[in-house]
Amino acid sequence: MAGLFDKAEQKNREKAQPLAARMRPRTLEEFAGQQQFLAEGRLLRRLLEADRLGSLIFYGPPGTGKTTLARLIARKTGAGWIGLNAASCGVKEVRAALQKASDSLATTGKRTILFVDELHHFTKTQQDVLLPELEQGTVIFIGATTDNPFFALVSALLSRSHIFEFEPLSVEALKGLLKNALADSARGLGGYHAEVTEEALDFLAESADGDARRGLSALEIAVLSVAAENERAFVDLAVAEESLQRKAIRYDKQGDEHYDAASAMIKSIRGSDPDAAIYWMARMLEAGEPPRFVARRLMISASEDIGNADPHGLVLATAAAQATEILGMPECRIPLAQAATYLACAPKSNAAYAAVNEAMDDVRNQTLLPVPRHLQDRHYAGAKRLSHGEGYQSPHQSEHGWIEQDYLGVDRNYYRPVERGYEEEIIRLMNERIRNRQQAPGGHASDEHRSAE
Repeated sequence: MAGLFDKAEQKNREKAQPLAARMRPRTLEEFAGQQQFLAEGRLLRRLLEADRLGSLIFYGPPGTGKTTLARLIARKTGAGWIGLNAASCGVKEVRAALQKASDSLATTGKRTILFVDELHHFTKTQQDVLLPELEQGTVIFIGATTDNPFFALVSALLSRSHIFEFEPLSVEALKGLLKNALADSARGLGGYHAEVTEEALDFLAESADGDARRGLSALEIAVLSVAAENERAFVDLAVAEESLQRKAIRYDKQGDEHYDAASAMIKSIRGSDPDAAIYWMARMLEAGEPPRFVARRLMISASEDIGNADPHGLVLATAAAQATEILGMPECRIPLAQAATYLACAPKSNAAYAAVNEAMDDVRNQTLLPVPRHLQDRHYAGAKRLSHGEGYQSPHQSEHGWIEQDYLGVDRNYYRPVERGYEEEIIRLMNERIRNRQQAPGGHASDEHRSAE
């Protein structure tokens, strides 16, 4: 009788589980993603096949399969299982788990996997407690964390562990999981015979942001919500949007919307409209545009449209790009917004951009200019015999940091600063040098066309 009750209770528990839990893969072959270390011939697969597992640290965003893979490893190796959550246990619980694993090894010869979720919550003391047992191989330790382990964990634990970084699941991988759940009658939603449009599947897969748990949960809500009201469960884009409580942004990352939105953001910055720049940036980010792409466009705009009228623009745009790499979404939207609004409000000049384009056009289409002899390198054996560098005067020898000297060999004018922002100061300095040149013995006025006066 006890067996019957146990089976009934287990069935009730399984029935209450959410779809994401019910659809956990049962074998490594069913596991989606992470082929960078799990494919045939890759490190983790080799360790598994050689039965040489030591301590492992799984690092990556939620819903990428860290806990699931740990359980599959336990199943494949036949090891025992002890699971802890670092956020809700202390040193006492850790010591008890290690003792239990040690006893099991001594009595049965069977190793135990000690899985610690949210490992970054462990204090240094808790991490140190693990070290002796890891050194002796008493347990197969697997820790899972969403935080960078090189910041969150002590070096002694890192040195004893293989670290595997989990990546967000691709849209195609997520769509495959959703379709499997729809077809599986035993564990999934196959019993509802739901019809889900391709558009709805695309939306759910893309909106999941690489998180399998999130995608499957949204699919379950969508199917159950329409199945409760209709005989035929039909899920279209509108139902998918409502289930996820998020609107589908019309945006083709490879098509017109991608280029049009990027163009609109840049032109809004160029036109000094911070509100429009922020809107177009928000539209791209909300539609799933990689924030790295937005950061690159801001860096380009900082030089192309602001330039030396405000040299700090490129500094801020570059800092925002670096912050984007470190933070990721959603936090990186903040430094990106700071950079976009700063650039939009900054004085504008494309003088440096125009200068390099003109110079490159001359390089491509005109006779190449020889390097004047006095500018040639003289720091190698034989240069003196060839008179290379002879006659060069260092500007540092002048109290003004500037000496009249020919640096090109011909009279060309590429850089023409504008009377805005810091380029006004650049014009003043250039005009001052022109006046000094004219006043010097033998001076000439061939550079007067540079002057803004």
